[in-house]
Amino acid sequence: MEFSIKVRGPEKTRQACVVVGVFESNRLSTAAEAVDRASQGYLSRILKRGDLRDKAGATLLLHGVPGVAAERVLLVAMGKQDGLGERAYRDALRAALRVLSEIGVGQATLHLTELEVKGRDAAWNAEQAVMAALAEAYRFDRMKSEPAKDLPKLKTLTLAVAGRAQVKSAEAAAARGRAIARGMHLAQDLGNLPGNVCTPTYLAEQAKKLAKEHGLKAQVLERKDMEALGMGSLLSVAKGSDEPPKLIVLHYNGGVRKAQPVALVGKGITFDAGGISLKPPGDMDEMKYDMSGAASVLGTLQAVAELKLPLNVVGVIPACENLPSGRANKPGDIVKSLSGQTIEVLNTDAEGRLILCDALTYAERFQPAAVVDIATLTGACVIALGHATSGLLANDDGLADELLAAGQASGDRAWRLPLFEEYHDQLKSNFADMANIGGRPAGTITAAAFLSKFTEKYPWAHLDIAGTAWRSGKEKGSTGRPVPLLVHFLAGRAGQRRDGVKDAPTAGSQLVGT
Repeated sequence: MEFSIKVRGPEKTRQACVVVGVFESNRLSTAAEAVDRASQGYLSRILKRGDLRDKAGATLLLHGVPGVAAERVLLVAMGKQDGLGERAYRDALRAALRVLSEIGVGQATLHLTELEVKGRDAAWNAEQAVMAALAEAYRFDRMKSEPAKDLPKLKTLTLAVAGRAQVKSAEAAAARGRAIARGMHLAQDLGNLPGNVCTPTYLAEQAKKLAKEHGLKAQVLERKDMEALGMGSLLSVAKGSDEPPKLIVLHYNGGVRKAQPVALVGKGITFDAGGISLKPPGDMDEMKYDMSGAASVLGTLQAVAELKLPLNVVGVIPACENLPSGRANKPGDIVKSLSGQTIEVLNTDAEGRLILCDALTYAERFQPAAVVDIATLTGACVIALGHATSGLLANDDGLADELLAAGQASGDRAWRLPLFEEYHDQLKSNFADMANIGGRPAGTITAAAFLSKFTEKYPWAHLDIAGTAWRSGKEKGSTGRPVPLLVHFLAGRAGQRRDGVKDAPTAGSQLVGT
């Protein structure tokens, strides 16, 4: 799909469709007013009939509007004009793009990007529009014998801005939105693949492919390498499966050669049956998504490489399966981590932290400026925050604030939970340095408290994405989160202004993406 940024009157646009907004009580947006004038009040007469509902996201498609060059005009209800909010704007975008997909137009101009969204600017509007367009175009049908027949036909989408002063920042933001969406698509593809395809070996192969395509450096540690290092905690989880474990390391070197990197550590359990502490069978198929943290690291690195962000990033992905067998961890087993600390495994289904702790210790060798781990770690986070917000815990307030701000900027929000010393008491063990679980109370916090014992040498934050990484039910599938949050976080670290102008790729007058 191609994107371009234009200052253009909607009534003069010779395309298959122009999209304009209508506020509550039939108040016309600036673009809609221009169409209404050109058509000598045609829109006003149509709206007075009540054919367009006031609810944000409602649509009305008009054909052959007099005085207008476009073949169709799509009216989109925006809700209240005073204080147009982010959610209403996104709802309107999704509704408009859904209609454009359904009617099969090849070209369209979107004038919703001209509207004033509370607390946002034209650059943010453009980024969200590009992400929404590519999200609507995303399909996962590679495992079907026949590809989907309802593929969107929209090939060119023009984003209108109110003035020429906004073009440059909107172009840069659109380029960022395209890179984020493509990174999300990579994460979604990996997450949606079944566990018999997306194995640790497959993840390693995809990491190498990504490195080759985008000039990254890739290294894959095998079981014997991890044994030599002493990664007893990670390897204990992998014992129950015939699939060999992998520790995947990717380097993106876009900054000064000796500058400290930011490390992203992604949980890569490609299928989680719970081990001996077997999960209930209902919805166990969704445990293929337990590698969503790993997928988000790969998607983020792809976006960072496409944007050529001027910083260094290291991705570390511990990957294995968690299955029951005669070799698997047993409740009560004690394992020794790479850090030298010993862990009593009270629940084999709390395996994510067992692989992450060794990966977090391994990350020390890169002398990172900061480390962020991303993991579908606890069902408790879903109970606490639902499916709208990722959980955030950190040992560094500044790093936590950066991530929260990145979540706000991207719309991929997180919420910080406490990490007080008192929670560590729940992890005490009579037989080892610590237990791998702390009981039902504060499950998300005690999981992070466990990880914090391996992160004392650098600023660290933990994103629990158990509630946000995928959807269940009719719309089952990977969401690609938190790629938007992570890309905005790294863009901030790279010194980009909020509108994305500084250090952004040169977009020209046209942005081409898929």
